[in-house]
Amino acid sequence: MPKRIMFVNPPYERIAPGYDFVRHVTNRSPSLGLLHLAAHVREHGYEPSIIESDILGFSAEDVVSHVQETRPEYVGLTLFTVGVHQASRIALGIKKASPETTIVVGGPHISSMGKETLSRFSQFDMAVVGEGEETLIELLGALEENRDLTSVTGILCRRGDEIVETGPRRVEMDLDLLPFPAWDLLPDFPGAYKQAIYDYPRGPVATIAASRGCPFHCKFCDTSTFGAKVRAYSPRAVFDMMKHLKTVYGVRHIMFVDDLFLASRVRVTELCEILLREDLNMTWTCAARVDTVKPDILALMQKAGCWEISFGLETGSDELLQKMDKAARVEKSEQAVVWTEAAGIRTKGLFMLGYPGETKETIELTKDFVRRIPMHMMNLTKFTPYPGSPVYIDLYGTKIRPDHWEKMNGMNFLWSPPGMTTEELDRRYQEVILAFYRRPHVMLHYFWMTIRYPNHLLRLARLIVGYGLAKIKSIGGGRRGILVNPLAPKLEES
Repeated sequence: MPKRIMFVNPPYERIAPGYDFVRHVTNRSPSLGLLHLAAHVREHGYEPSIIESDILGFSAEDVVSHVQETRPEYVGLTLFTVGVHQASRIALGIKKASPETTIVVGGPHISSMGKETLSRFSQFDMAVVGEGEETLIELLGALEENRDLTSVTGILCRRGDEIVETGPRRVEMDLDLLPFPAWDLLPDFPGAYKQAIYDYPRGPVATIAASRGCPFHCKFCDTSTFGAKVRAYSPRAVFDMMKHLKTVYGVRHIMFVDDLFLASRVRVTELCEILLREDLNMTWTCAARVDTVKPDILALMQKAGCWEISFGLETGSDELLQKMDKAARVEKSEQAVVWTEAAGIRTKGLFMLGYPGETKETIELTKDFVRRIPMHMMNLTKFTPYPGSPVYIDLYGTKIRPDHWEKMNGMNFLWSPPGMTTEELDRRYQEVILAFYRRPHVMLHYFWMTIRYPNHLLRLARLIVGYGLAKIKSIGGGRRGILVNPLAPKLEES
């Protein structure tokens, strides 16, 4: 009988206190990493299952109960910084109920600070660092054969009270050799896994990572999981995945979640040509840097079904872009958005508020920027100094501290620049969002989007009502419209 391994995406708080009304319009896509791992171990004779806690509405206790019912030999927990504490509760509950279960952790948080995490949480037995497919198979084989785990590269394991690092694993895997992600293990896929409102035209929607790795080094980003070397599926393999999702699951829209989909113009061109030749008739979205787009490639992408491109614009201040180690400047960003609009592709701008060096003046520059560029959607996150990122070390002089890990979701201000409080930043946060969405042509765009794609209408109505009620509650409570919950723990300011 094959050994069972249960992969768990722990529950974690995606929403800042006071912003609960946005919960139903946010992204609810499954963990693509777990889907890849599950498919890979199944090819090697194991029996995998997947728990997406947030999508299933599971608490940590619910996950523990489910593990007790199914009693897998192994449990794999994926760790994002914001979910570490919930994962530790799950692991502790499993160890109390069935101490013989082996708990393996992995994910971005482990790749950036695995040794520190295993030191803090003894209920995690071992960890896989970086890409997990090959490492996990070798680790499970060593456990089955009772071999010395230190012979497996790319892991952290325990030797008494000592935590042993076995060294980095060389990543030379041909992605085309991997099986398709195990979408069949997800209950009610793809219907239960909606993307953020207005992020797609018609569903159902699925995600694909056509490549791994990012060669750039923005100071706010931790790229330790996939590294700087870009490795990609062949265009034919990407097309085959898209066709499989359409024919088997009825998926109509693909979201490419690569860090840099346009890392190779040649690869993207070939994929677009295949899509046009095969007439797959699917829409898709991707992310790109502003210095990787030109009118000719944008025109080809639009013909091949590209519906929206996300750009990391970050801010309207050249000074802040320089502090972030972003190569492009505001003028270049504006040009890329103009070209994308001219090609008939929607633009989604990814922005950040509160980065070190942020001032009232730089915020005004950002407000002016979002008012003038022909952008269709804006995603504004609250600067979060993630452990393992260069800016974290710049701010605190260390890689890891006992921080508010459970609040590191990009929706809480955990730090504020000198002269500004987190409360003021929250007010400015609302101002920047409204500066963009109050523009008449933006409101008209969403009106026509709603008419053409009415599947978004109910979610939009709930969002508007929820925002109004939250503002009334804030004003009635004497907080002058600030939405952050006054009962939330006080966050650190500089």
